[in-house]
Amino acid sequence: MLFENLNIIDPILKALKSEGYTSPTPIQEQSIPAILEGNDLEGCAQTGTGKTAAFAIPTLQLLYSKKRAEKGPLSITALVLAPTRELAIQIGESFTSYGKYTGLKNTTIFGGVSQKSQTDALKAGVDILIATPGRLLDLMQQKYVSLEHIKFFVLDEADRMLDMGLGHDVKRIIAKLPKNRQTMLFSATMPQGISKLIDSILIKPVKVEVTPVSSTIDTIKQAVYFVEKRNKKSLLIHLLKDKAFESVLVFSRTKHGANKITGDLIKVGIKAQAIHGNKSQSARQLALSNFKEKKIRVLVATDIAARGIDVEKLSHVINFDLPDVPETYVHRIGRTGRAGAEGAALSFCDPEEREALRNIEKVISKSIPVIEDHPYLMSNSSTVIRTSGEVKNKDLRKKVYDGKKCQNNYFRKAKKSS
Repeated sequence: MLFENLNIIDPILKALKSEGYTSPTPIQEQSIPAILEGNDLEGCAQTGTGKTAAFAIPTLQLLYSKKRAEKGPLSITALVLAPTRELAIQIGESFTSYGKYTGLKNTTIFGGVSQKSQTDALKAGVDILIATPGRLLDLMQQKYVSLEHIKFFVLDEADRMLDMGLGHDVKRIIAKLPKNRQTMLFSATMPQGISKLIDSILIKPVKVEVTPVSSTIDTIKQAVYFVEKRNKKSLLIHLLKDKAFESVLVFSRTKHGANKITGDLIKVGIKAQAIHGNKSQSARQLALSNFKEKKIRVLVATDIAARGIDVEKLSHVINFDLPDVPETYVHRIGRTGRAGAEGAALSFCDPEEREALRNIEKVISKSIPVIEDHPYLMSNSSTVIRTSGEVKNKDLRKKVYDGKKCQNNYFRKAKKSS
């Protein structure tokens, strides 16, 4: 299947070709025709599967046709809501790339920075607005934004919206939208809260699900290290001595933890920066830019800040702290192994996190291989019971790796294939 087979107009095909895109991903192949036919859409797909293009391409095409027919003044006709600044910026960049030959204008608004450049862009006129809920509500209250002409509405990363407590803001925005509109909702997971939201805002939606809910991609090699909490820092530094760890995204549960991990790495000569909600927007963008350009080797992030991070050939994700919500594990490790490439995801598990590990394994329906060939092995790790309580580490270990060869060989495959 090629993009040419999806009835995409020449200006967008030209842009896709210039970006090096020829074949759609499964979520794109299924979503684009449905959206072009005017259907509401409910999309469930993991991060890294091409969701942004799945809604950006058909939205641009429908807007292009509408604008050519009406030839009226610019007004905000399409609205995309995203949970974080990073994701909103990434979506805006995608609309700019795919729509560069259409003449359509888009802008991105988010909090944490001065609103002047954003309001100036709105005054100049835009067709497509990408926004985070808080800043959008603020500018609506100041009368800079009107939603009365919206024909296309996209709610991206809907599950993350609810996780971040943005459900009320989203409902306030939806209440201001025209009832006669086309709505597209995308989410990596479909918890009960999302199901209720779908029922309230979508009309006879086409459902697209390209991977099982809360599953992990097979190309990502996963493993867990049992380690005392006090030794996690030492284990991280020990692993990073291996040059196979070329670009590493480390997840911390807290902002303070992210800062501390970053400081500890810098002290031993490892180039690292942190990205989290307490950082200014400029600092966050600089850290992300430095990471993408390989100026730093390690980016330490919290979950909220990490959504929207898209780095090509990210070799490793390390869960310094296991997440409390099992589905978050899927989002985290989905930063690597994108677009069919191989990647590696390591998790540190201390005694207090054993229950979190069991819950993760239940959600992803698989046992995560254990690596014990490291100098900070937790003394009682061999007694840890896995997922169902039927398989012990010792039995599992015999199946998934061969002694000391594991740590040296297990994750180097990701590097060789990239």
